[in-house]
Amino acid sequence: MSNSVCQEQVFQSLFHKHAESVINFLYYKSGNYNEAEDLMQDAFAKLWSNCAKVSLVKAKSFLYTVANNAFLNQIKHKQVVLKFEQLGHSQVSNVSPQYLMEEAEFKEKLERAIAALPEGQRTVFLMNRIDKMKYKEIAESLGLSVKAIEKRIQKALKELRKVSRKL
Repeated sequence: MSNSVCQEQVFQSLFHKHAESVINFLYYKSGNYNEAEDLMQDAFAKLWSNCAKVSLVKAKSFLYTVANNAFLNQIKHKQVVLKFEQLGHSQVSNVSPQYLMEEAEFKEKLERAIAALPEGQRTVFLMNRIDKMKYKEIAESLGLSVKAIEKRIQKALKELRKVSRKL
């Protein structure tokens, strides 16, 4: 029982290892960091309350499954739209207003292009590019084959290339 999820030290280790990637996974799906953080905490709470039923090797998969299900339940109650994502406050700088405006326009176009991707493509694309997760890790997290991940990334890149040619 030395590697039981019910042991506080093991659970804390799981939290430190997976919390950020679960938040990012949920953030990519919802576009709202605060909601993603809440859902991640709920997933870990559910893991803790079911720790006797979940083996250490299945803990990561359990977290992603619970987090995804919680996200899907939340969608039933309200529509999540990425374009209303909170924008960070601009910091004072010596950069020209023209440059700042062009940068903001480009960022907005890029965010819209990513948001326009189908959820499956957007999720795996961001997990790969932002979290630097390997295809195999993404496949394990989402319960898909590596081939499926490759195909989704390929389609996402194809769509983003189309948009970038228009910029």
